[in-house]
Amino acid sequence: MTTCSAPDCGKETSSLLKCPICLKQGLTSVFCDQQCFKRSYAMHKALHQKPGVDSYDPFPNFPFTGDLRPAYPLSARREVPDTVVLPDYAADGKPTSEILNDRTTKIPIYTEDELKIIKQVAEYGREILDAAAALVKPGITTDEIDQVVHDETIKRNSYPSPLNYYNFPKSVCTSVNEVICHGIPDKRPLKDGDIVNIDISVYFNGYHADLNETYYVGTPSKDAINVVETARECLDNAIAACKPGVAFRSLGDIIEKHAKQNGCSVVRSFCGHGVGKFFHCAPQVAHYARNKSPGIMKPGMVFTIEPMINLGTWRDTTWPDDWTATTADGQLSAQFEHELLITEKGCEVLSARKPTSPGGPVKRK
Repeated sequence: MTTCSAPDCGKETSSLLKCPICLKQGLTSVFCDQQCFKRSYAMHKALHQKPGVDSYDPFPNFPFTGDLRPAYPLSARREVPDTVVLPDYAADGKPTSEILNDRTTKIPIYTEDELKIIKQVAEYGREILDAAAALVKPGITTDEIDQVVHDETIKRNSYPSPLNYYNFPKSVCTSVNEVICHGIPDKRPLKDGDIVNIDISVYFNGYHADLNETYYVGTPSKDAINVVETARECLDNAIAACKPGVAFRSLGDIIEKHAKQNGCSVVRSFCGHGVGKFFHCAPQVAHYARNKSPGIMKPGMVFTIEPMINLGTWRDTTWPDDWTATTADGQLSAQFEHELLITEKGCEVLSARKPTSPGGPVKRK
């Protein structure tokens, strides 16, 4: 038995139906049947190497807003051993339990026993992020970062939460320069002066963790430092306000005030969220001012704050891969994310940096 190569299937199959282009290129891709093959071909062909070129832009006619371009082919989907417990979407891409839970809009309150596991998973997430961040330098590809994230996750008998979540093809999101979030790791080497966000999500023992940071590649520009440090400070300021009785909607006012003071804007299309038993759930935590995010913080709630801060307009656009969100004007974007637990007296940062964590703040020029 083998696994179907259709990104939206992933089921075990005894089929002998193989992609003919993959066979010519020394790859093995097996599909359940013709229906699986035809339905998924638009996504699957991202693995195919074009003759005579190391990498190529799969969307040559797309009006990119900045200088960044995707570098295909993507590497093959990374394997997960049978010993790892899988989330419900690992095979078909559909997080059924999360979808059903979303209908309730209820914010989970976790027990002490549940929080022990949640804290363990968050610890794993920090270790994995630090391992990935240690790679960041000019010449490293985001696909190499994805490989390390995948391997470090499997070492901890865990599952990389992004992998096949709504058919996302990789184990981590890597967002470079004008990419706001959900960048797909590929063959493009990082360049001196780039910034890159590494967004780690881990599933272990029935619970998810979620955290990210933006890192400088080589020597950063003044604009890069401004947007990255503003994003870092926006998150820190929001965390400082978290405690029982605080309205989630109030965090956006804090974040946008600081962003504007530094000449930046706040993305509105994406938000923080509850995390734990589900990858994403209530509460929704909007990052812009005068939002209507419902809910009041209570002890036992676990959620992320993850402001996405742009150097120019707050508006975004999406590449044809249906994942990569970029700034509408092509200017830089930075993001930081922590996973938080509301306690009786305030909040605990479950994904906190360690003294040895790579990266960290730099002084503005």
